[in-house]
Amino acid sequence: MNQSDLAINSHMLHGSLGKKGYMRWWHSFSGMQPETGETRTFFVEFFIINPRLGQNKPILGQHPYSQKKGLRPSYVMVKAGAFPDKNGEGGVQLHAFYPICALQATGNPLIMQLTGNPEKHCQAGCCFYSEDRLTGFVEVSREEARRRSYMTDSGYMEWNLDIRKAVSFHTGKWSSRFLQALNALDSYWHGEGIRSFFRGSVTLNDVTYEVLPETSFGYADKHWGRCFNRPWFQFACGKLTSRRTARELRHSVLAVNSFCPRFLGIPLKPRLMLQMTYMGEDFEFSRCRWETKETGRRFIWHILAQNKSAVVKISGSCTKAEMLKLRYEGSDGRVSNTPLLAGSGGIGTIQIYRKRSGVREELDTLNIDNALCIYQP
Repeated sequence: MNQSDLAINSHMLHGSLGKKGYMRWWHSFSGMQPETGETRTFFVEFFIINPRLGQNKPILGQHPYSQKKGLRPSYVMVKAGAFPDKNGEGGVQLHAFYPICALQATGNPLIMQLTGNPEKHCQAGCCFYSEDRLTGFVEVSREEARRRSYMTDSGYMEWNLDIRKAVSFHTGKWSSRFLQALNALDSYWHGEGIRSFFRGSVTLNDVTYEVLPETSFGYADKHWGRCFNRPWFQFACGKLTSRRTARELRHSVLAVNSFCPRFLGIPLKPRLMLQMTYMGEDFEFSRCRWETKETGRRFIWHILAQNKSAVVKISGSCTKAEMLKLRYEGSDGRVSNTPLLAGSGGIGTIQIYRKRSGVREELDTLNIDNALCIYQP
């Protein structure tokens, strides 16, 4: 449902998840290079893992010492970068690691500030997060990028952004205080800004891009829990064009997130969470069916969702060349052999129908462009 909940977005790990759990606040948005007109889609993420195991230095799970001693990872990671273009070029992800003690965080609404980094000698407060502001920089040398434990490329990225989160996706009972208090599920999700407007600038390797609200097509959400969702599937788009009016829709967005919960260790039936906001009207769907097809060049998704008053049919795809292999380690220190792929080149269509007296009436067909696609089978 379209309901903001800053308390969920500010919730920190507690109990057993403090020693075996993760949190990630994700942001993605588009920017344009003023001189050339080149458009890129960027991402910035705050990632926290096993905070109660923290020491005065980041514990990197892939470091030979950690693996020899059986240490689980514990750190704050700032991940920043850009997705590949249509030719599969230019994709980059940069990681900066901070010890848990470097993080200063408030309650509700959440504010996070990193006050120093022995690994990279950053100045105090060089990375900042709030519900309406995002600033910072990450710089990785070629020598650092060669270290397997950093899981990073080399390069430099700086960002200075204001955010307005216009549409939210509240998952209801699946992120309730009761289930969170019990740490009952392996993974949780909340989409505080599935339709967000970003304003500011990004500099990637000495090239500066302007980020404007009307063309940023921003997205923000949060995942947290004991382990990553598998299979992992997200498909979200704020750049929708109506075939009925031939106009781009400002107050419309689609967000899809797969959900394969385990309640107290017992696997539950996989679900798909889907919210469609069309011309300011929100559609929530409790029944969803989907399938994934893979060709040599693409991933293709077909989704059918319906409720008492509406039906939505979605066909979307993304080329593999436009997807970046995001690198993470789990709370147990393991790295999956199956890559988590992400890109911003998703395309497709959405057919929206009203149900009237048991008959479907087509409301509109929307073209999908520049959709965020995240997939791991």
